[in-house]
Amino acid sequence: MADTAGTTAEGKQPRSVRVVLLALMIAMMLAMLDNMIVGTAMPTIVGDLGGLEHLSWVVTGYTLATAASTPVWGKLGDMYGRKGAFLSSIVIFLVGSALSGMAQDMGQLIGFRAVQGLGAGGLMVGVMAIIGDLIPPRERGKYQGMMAGVMALAMIGGPLVGGTITDNWGWRWAFYINLPLGAVALALVTAVLHLPRKRSQAGIDYLGVVLLTVGITSIVLVTTWGGTEYAWTSARIMELIGIGVAALVGFVFWQTRAAEPVLPLHIFRSRNFTLMSVIGFITGFVMFGATLFLPLYQQAVQGASATNSGLLLLPMLGAMLVTSMVAGRVTTNSGKYKVFPIAGGVLMIVGMYLLSLMDTGTTRLTSGVYMAVVGAGMGCLMQITMLVAQNSVEMKDMGVASSSATLFRTLGSSFGVAIMGALFNHRVQDVMAERAGALGKNITEKSAQLDAKSLQKLPAAAREAYQHAVSSGTHSAFLLGAGIAVLVLIAALFVKEVPLKGGPKAPAEGADPAPQAVVEVV
Repeated sequence: MADTAGTTAEGKQPRSVRVVLLALMIAMMLAMLDNMIVGTAMPTIVGDLGGLEHLSWVVTGYTLATAASTPVWGKLGDMYGRKGAFLSSIVIFLVGSALSGMAQDMGQLIGFRAVQGLGAGGLMVGVMAIIGDLIPPRERGKYQGMMAGVMALAMIGGPLVGGTITDNWGWRWAFYINLPLGAVALALVTAVLHLPRKRSQAGIDYLGVVLLTVGITSIVLVTTWGGTEYAWTSARIMELIGIGVAALVGFVFWQTRAAEPVLPLHIFRSRNFTLMSVIGFITGFVMFGATLFLPLYQQAVQGASATNSGLLLLPMLGAMLVTSMVAGRVTTNSGKYKVFPIAGGVLMIVGMYLLSLMDTGTTRLTSGVYMAVVGAGMGCLMQITMLVAQNSVEMKDMGVASSSATLFRTLGSSFGVAIMGALFNHRVQDVMAERAGALGKNITEKSAQLDAKSLQKLPAAAREAYQHAVSSGTHSAFLLGAGIAVLVLIAALFVKEVPLKGGPKAPAEGADPAPQAVVEVV
């Protein structure tokens, strides 16, 4: 017996849809938890495998593969069916996890992490696109809290879980832990989810895939290496910028001619979709910059423990969760959503400005309140951007809409970490040189981010100078974040409130009637 994915007469989702949603949330958790668990285990991994000079590539290889494959997974889902693409991404992610756990040297680990990243690129896209098929946009807001909760749980629990696993089972289980969770998601999706079969007559746009991959890879490498591995004005960075620009210009040119473009440019004709892409990019820029520097500030300046670094973000993540749930409910009940990007932009500007005011005397309570303001702004933006982006395209483009929104947020986070990081490092080194002279310059010559052990070894005067330097560095980074967040507010003001599909009004902007996804009643 089959049942459509809509709500029942009582307004509740069929039990089978709830089972599928559980599987999707598990897959989403896998994608979000992985880097945080592995990050905690990295010191132990390096101690076992060696290869400290290649350490950054364990993360960079995964990030590159994820970013480059994200739009491809979205397009494959649109062309050949979302279920098959999603199951394939889970399998590739699990194979990469198993191989990473068996790695015998750093080179193998980097390669296997890239395989894992290829699968991860399809996990988030698959989750968002399948939810787009199962749940009408008007009803989708109710599930924002669930997705925000998964994100908060991953960010808080990741470092704790990673530390516990590494200490008690060994670092290899930081990868093996994905296998049972992934198997559950795989089994549930296979057994319960049945989406309409698709088979595109057009072939895959291989040239578009190659050009987009080269462009994205160049951008990520520029933001990863610039100011750290190489100077921003070095020949290597200039070469990467040139390659990236040339690849992306060629990609845009080719997409106007490809029979089945990997990223159809017509979706950007929708004003709302383009605005949501901009807002998603800036949200990623600000959010990941904040989550990088807040724990650093609290550890170096406020003396918090690095072991519980995830808990330090609890005020921000808790506010994000609550606000996201409220925004989802209001959107579902009223069909109105424009107020949330506007409110999110205002709260993010105010919150980042407040964070920039923190100094060596700021209490944890005060910084917690400031973080909550930023979190409330993010809660208004995180899922609404995806909801409006999906509502702005036809059903046949749901996958590329989801992957594009995810990609812009990923690229935004990459730029945010790089630019805010460069500003932070420059400011820390300047203040250390001013306050501690040659000693201060030597301390931060290799890295402006000292771990807890290194900080405790410093003389008292140098430690105090470093605390002032970190405070000054975070001030500059957060002030930049506040300035960039103004663009969210400007973009939000131009959003057109198009009625959400599934409500009593007309279909969305340029959208065709949606074929109903079907799930098997269990």
